[in-house]
Amino acid sequence: MATSSNGDDWEAQIEAQRRAKAEQFRDSARSPLPVSMRGDAFPGLDYFEPDPAYRFVLPLFEHDDPEPVTVETTADGEQTYRRWGEFRFEVAGEPVTLQAYRPTDGGDRFWVPFRDETNGETTYGAGRYLDLTPDHDRVDGEWVLDFNAAYNPTCAYNHAYECPLIPMENWLDVPIEAGERAFPGEPAGSEH
Repeated sequence: MATSSNGDDWEAQIEAQRRAKAEQFRDSARSPLPVSMRGDAFPGLDYFEPDPAYRFVLPLFEHDDPEPVTVETTADGEQTYRRWGEFRFEVAGEPVTLQAYRPTDGGDRFWVPFRDETNGETTYGAGRYLDLTPDHDRVDGEWVLDFNAAYNPTCAYNHAYECPLIPMENWLDVPIEAGERAFPGEPAGSEH
């Protein structure tokens, strides 16, 4: 079910997160950007306008036995997660399912990576991520799955980073026109 609960508050939160991320990328010594792209050379970040149609409040259908999943990375490495549960919802009338993964280190954060029909066009070609935490994204026992908060992996900004690839079970056959778009400073010759 799409929801716009909290009125414009969620939209103001999204905008504040985006401003903070841009400031961190531009000015912080911990920015994932190469030093040559920071400060005045920062090309900015690009986003879809916040859209309540891409904000869902959903139950997480937890799997009986969260199995380990090995995820390949951009540097030919591997990371291990547990396939914890799945979200079921509709986008533009199409039923979709997304798996939610937890790190095997025992943390309570969920990683919800996805690819969709915008990848390689208006969004980063390898897909985008959502992170969910119980203290921030849980409301009355359900989860806020807000694609307006979808973000690019760090390897979208700097190929020196190693990023987990999106498991095929989270490749969607619908466009998700919400969240972060392709990085404007992506190296020449990269697919947008």
